[in-house]
Amino acid sequence: MSKLWGGRFAKEMDELLERFNASIRFDQRMYAADIQGSIAYAHALEKVGILTAEETRALVDGLNAVLAEFDAGTFAFLPSDEDIHTAVERRLGELIGEAAGKLHTGRSRNDQVATDMRLYLLARIPVSREHLKGVQRAIVDKAEAHLDVIMPGYTHLQPAQPILFSHWLMSFFWMVQRDMERLDDLTRRVSVMPLGGAALAGNTFGINREALAVELGFARISENSLDAVPGRDFVAEILFCAALLQTHLSRLAEDLILYATAEFGFVELDDAYSTGSSIMPQKKNPDSLELVRGKTGRLVGNLVALLTTLKGLPSTYNKDLQEDKESLFDTLDTLDIELPVVAGVISTLRLNAEGMASALRDDLLATELADYLVRQGLPFRQGHHLVGQAVRAALAKGCGLRDLSVAEYQAISPYFGDDVHDVLDFRRAIEQRSVPGGTATAAVQAQIEKAKALLNL
Repeated sequence: MSKLWGGRFAKEMDELLERFNASIRFDQRMYAADIQGSIAYAHALEKVGILTAEETRALVDGLNAVLAEFDAGTFAFLPSDEDIHTAVERRLGELIGEAAGKLHTGRSRNDQVATDMRLYLLARIPVSREHLKGVQRAIVDKAEAHLDVIMPGYTHLQPAQPILFSHWLMSFFWMVQRDMERLDDLTRRVSVMPLGGAALAGNTFGINREALAVELGFARISENSLDAVPGRDFVAEILFCAALLQTHLSRLAEDLILYATAEFGFVELDDAYSTGSSIMPQKKNPDSLELVRGKTGRLVGNLVALLTTLKGLPSTYNKDLQEDKESLFDTLDTLDIELPVVAGVISTLRLNAEGMASALRDDLLATELADYLVRQGLPFRQGHHLVGQAVRAALAKGCGLRDLSVAEYQAISPYFGDDVHDVLDFRRAIEQRSVPGGTATAAVQAQIEKAKALLNL
């Protein structure tokens, strides 16, 4: 079958180039968006007199018939189907005849594919949002169920201060919330219609682009055809949003992988989200989380691949832009599987509160001693230095800060009073941090309530 663009050529395309050039293998998933855009464009052509009402009805009926074939899985592709646009137009011609050839009047595959991708994303972003909300709901439920459990908090992976487990877990809720907000903000820029830009210079037939945008559900039209037709900012942006989300998920995975080790023993993954060893019968491996961590390179790579493709392109459309889709689809497909797995890991996670409690060491309370000295009237820097001496004295004795006597503290500084041991309490240290965003029970509960309001729980 001759190509849509083949009139100028005296020879058939090289067979290998035909395979190299074709995108139907991966862009066929945009069939619904392509047909949706074509139906709306047929209406626009009728309004400017290019199509009769009868031709429009035939085109719309034919396109709906093609859509039904795709939905039913009965659409038959041909080797000549270069891309989804070619396949739909070819099949439309088989169904309704020559009238199908009028549909492309004033339209290029350049503005058509840009429109299809935006329509596709406008339908897919809400799916990703729901998966993100599933992760957030799992976080909130688990945090609320274990609100009071104390664990060590770490900086530089060294024990730092006592915190609530719920506070640690809720930190990932707010990371994911920012990812959600980025998706919402991105949607405004996706919802810009390039249709009417044609190949690069604009539509010749005076179609009403504003009315076309309304019919297709776009918020607004593009302002410049040279910018709109090759513009893939929105693809780069969603790949960035996904890469940053994936980075947050990787950090969560890394923490949980560590906390699930025998050395930490803070949590245990459910069997449904673990695997075993082919040689060591005792092993229970956190492969679900390791895969989450591993997928980060893939999603960051998809972003870098697209940016590299875009960075040297001359104006306006170039076939390099065909490389935008596989990275996009791979990223979305990865998240579709991964996010429910992450939600499942969190919702089935078992906590070992005793293991967390046994990891609470006296030196986690060193800052409490420094704050105590501040309340006694010392500048913080002096108090910090004196507590450092107390830590050194405890290390020399091989004991904890709570095991030093009042006399030993007062030998370091008379600012240490008889009540010094009162501040060396993990629960007290937690509840002292009651500012909004702090690790005190009431502050974490307030976080949870705000999170539930965001989720409409």
